[in-house]
Amino acid sequence: MTNPVFNPLFLLLLFAPVSIHTQQIGILTPESHPRFPTQQCSSSSGTCTTKQTSLVTDALSRHFHPISDPSVSCASADFISNPALCNHEDPASCAASCALEGIEYGGIGVSSLGSAVTLRQYLFDGAEYRAVSPRVYLLAEDGENYEPMRLLGQELAVDVDVSRLPCGMNSAVYLSEMDLSGSRSESNPAGAGYGTGYCDAQCFRSVPWINGLPNINSSGACCNEMDIWEANSRANSFTPHTCSSPGSFLCSGEEECGKGAPGVWDKDGCGLNTFNLGNPSFYGLGLDIDSSKPFTIVTQFLTNDAGELSEIKRVYIQNGQVIPNTAETTDSRLDGISYEGSITQDFCTAKNSSDYLRLGGMKGMGEALARGMVLVFSLWNSEGDFMSWLDGLPNNGPCNATEGDPALIRARVPDVSVTFSNVRWGDIGSTFSNSGETNQGTPLIGGDVVAGKAVAAENRGTRVNVVTGAVLGLAVIFGFMASA
Repeated sequence: MTNPVFNPLFLLLLFAPVSIHTQQIGILTPESHPRFPTQQCSSSSGTCTTKQTSLVTDALSRHFHPISDPSVSCASADFISNPALCNHEDPASCAASCALEGIEYGGIGVSSLGSAVTLRQYLFDGAEYRAVSPRVYLLAEDGENYEPMRLLGQELAVDVDVSRLPCGMNSAVYLSEMDLSGSRSESNPAGAGYGTGYCDAQCFRSVPWINGLPNINSSGACCNEMDIWEANSRANSFTPHTCSSPGSFLCSGEEECGKGAPGVWDKDGCGLNTFNLGNPSFYGLGLDIDSSKPFTIVTQFLTNDAGELSEIKRVYIQNGQVIPNTAETTDSRLDGISYEGSITQDFCTAKNSSDYLRLGGMKGMGEALARGMVLVFSLWNSEGDFMSWLDGLPNNGPCNATEGDPALIRARVPDVSVTFSNVRWGDIGSTFSNSGETNQGTPLIGGDVVAGKAVAAENRGTRVNVVTGAVLGLAVIFGFMASA
């Protein structure tokens, strides 16, 4: 271990005003958010207003290390389980000795250009391709809080290009009911600016830190989740997931964090996959929605007379044509309802989405959308199930049992990537016209590419002031791989 007396980082922190019970902001790598301008649209004015938003990656992607030895990870089991480094009788002592760094976004597969962001699963390090599985959140114009997406009675439009994503890959656009400040507090003053506060409806219990303290009791961070888009070039789905309480909260123990009643989270959700419902010719390479070419996904959150969420509707725009999600199905479970290619309470009941319905169903999801959620973009694959739940034969897609193996993807097509662009949200019908034209409003003036190991000078985005000796408490959740 490096001798702290001769470590410059240690000396700088030692003589700075810090709290002895909070994590520190590292000074090895500054944080600079990639610019990613978006637009908020209005049906009354017929225009969209550009917002100078940006992106931030999750805290788990960052170097989190003891102040005296940057070569060690404070998130590792070796650190947390070593009483000499992390005393479980005094968890705050663990936090006081660790620092969270900024990050170079090109090094985690994230590049932005204007209103577009490209995510890459693998990067070549000179010897081999390594997986990076990027996940980023949309920051508000202040660069310190997440952009609040209050989408009840609204729509969200995103241009996507999944042409470089084979079987087994999952490009995701989703909403998480994270705290908009990133759970900023006295022990976590950095908050959203460093990607803290992550939660979802999977309530992962293997995260190493929660609330700026080591996760000694295997707790999980839970919240409502709306999966707008989970897809590759062969299959796609969209799925709402509910939880038992609003906002971000913790679960503990096998029963509370477990699947099914009395668990507090809805792992499976109420998903809609057109292949699964019996129409294999609607979405894919060269099909009705041709995934070999870019297109726009529009997701509408429609309400009933009582102002409650009644329908989650999907519309596609490609080659200037507005294409409603197909209502063609061979699923006999839907015979007794009026199915029009969208998610409704009747649809979820017919599918027996029991946990989703038990934990609030459409009404509960609508309440989360009204409170405000955080927009997330990610790219990943899975060694455990090869993503067969998304695209695998015989029920979910055209992919065979081994095509989604990450080892095969890395060996055969390592340059897998997805591009998301031109994010717009607002009143129903405000982000596009019936002629298939998207409402671009004023030009989206954003940053340039973030590539290699440094942020390009033209795309420094929102600079996070790194003051020597400032303190950082790590988030309500110290991140984990997002999944549907």
